[in-house]
Amino acid sequence: MFLLYLCRVDKKLMMYQTITFLHSTFRWLVLLSLLYSIFRAYKGYFLDKEFSKTDNSVRHWTATIAHIQLVLGITLYSQSPIIKYFWTHFSEAKESFDLLFFGLIHIFLMLFSIILITVGSSISKRKSTEKEKFKTILIYFTIALLVIFIAIPWPFSPLANRPYFR
Repeated sequence: MFLLYLCRVDKKLMMYQTITFLHSTFRWLVLLSLLYSIFRAYKGYFLDKEFSKTDNSVRHWTATIAHIQLVLGITLYSQSPIIKYFWTHFSEAKESFDLLFFGLIHIFLMLFSIILITVGSSISKRKSTEKEKFKTILIYFTIALLVIFIAIPWPFSPLANRPYFR
């Protein structure tokens, strides 16, 4: 019976570590796709380019990558011992900025940025001119990127820090 319990605990730990690794690694795809989308939108807007199929694909894949990261993040949030501690000991945990950051700040800022990416992607699809499409992506994705930069626990962040890869 004890061995069965250890196997269950070990599987949960392995899943948590795997999701942590994926979430930590996948952020680079989110950042790269956002930067590339912003670059293409900037170039398209200021050089009066045509909104091509490639631009549309980049917009779509950036939103898709962000949504995959969201699913990984919500899964990690639901499995994290830090978050479980935060919610079960809220009155004392809210005094720790590290716990407060991961318990509330990180998830709300990231949800907000995903909403910005989703809305920006959706609105740009429906714009009638190329210039409006590029402008919409440029505005929404840039704001989302800035929010994400604030919400990532960089190793140098004064809010909360984690290594570049976990």
